[in-house]
Amino acid sequence: MKRFLLVIGVILTSFLTSCIPHKDIVYLQNKNTATDSLQVMIEQQKPYRVQINDILNIRIKVLDQDNVSIFNPIGEGNLNASASERAYFDGFTVDNHGKIRIPELGQLSVLGSTTAEIEELIKERLLAEQFKETANIFITVKLSGLRYTAMGEVGSPGSQILFQERVNIFQAIANVGEIPVTGDRKDVLIIRQYPQGQQIHHLDLTDVNVMNSPYYYIQPNDMIYVKPLPQTTWGTGITGRETLGTIITVLGLVSTTILLISR
Repeated sequence: MKRFLLVIGVILTSFLTSCIPHKDIVYLQNKNTATDSLQVMIEQQKPYRVQINDILNIRIKVLDQDNVSIFNPIGEGNLNASASERAYFDGFTVDNHGKIRIPELGQLSVLGSTTAEIEELIKERLLAEQFKETANIFITVKLSGLRYTAMGEVGSPGSQILFQERVNIFQAIANVGEIPVTGDRKDVLIIRQYPQGQQIHHLDLTDVNVMNSPYYYIQPNDMIYVKPLPQTTWGTGITGRETLGTIITVLGLVSTTILLISR
């Protein structure tokens, strides 16, 4: 009888620890204080610096727009193409040497520059080679969408393109589907591209202080990976109801086995 109780105790303990705690699935918890509300001051995001394979959308305007028609894409082709497809064909892709090639101006080195710095660079070249100050040159340089990839425990893994200047980690995940209960919200990986290579950063989405992380806002070409929780591999149940059902089933089998052996 003692052995039976010991076995039952071990089984109950293992199953109870297999449940996913409520605190592991709640976002933005205030883990440091017990106040009802908390104000988090989000640091200003540093401007993004262009990387290899980025696609830039460049528009040049002057008083006589006919004089800059060669610089601006005409937009001809498949009218049914998506915005991302048109951006790919009309945009200027940063090559492996960190340069873009613009008609009449030739190659410009833009690797590591901000969009504002690229605007000034193009303006200087135009004033030096093509126009005078009286042309009132106005230049805009933007990334052709914020591209990223989400993998692992998300609703719809895959790549996304968002036409926004700034996207935080919660917005990025929401666009690929909510993290299921089986996903590890405490250790979401951000795989980010740098000139020297890729680096992995960790975010705890259950902690409100994640908003102070320098990786709270995603960048173009980021990869987001949500790991599965260990409970998903144990197969004992994710919710309390599932675990209770498993416990009852196992206890029934153990009891039946012991009765058959004792006869």
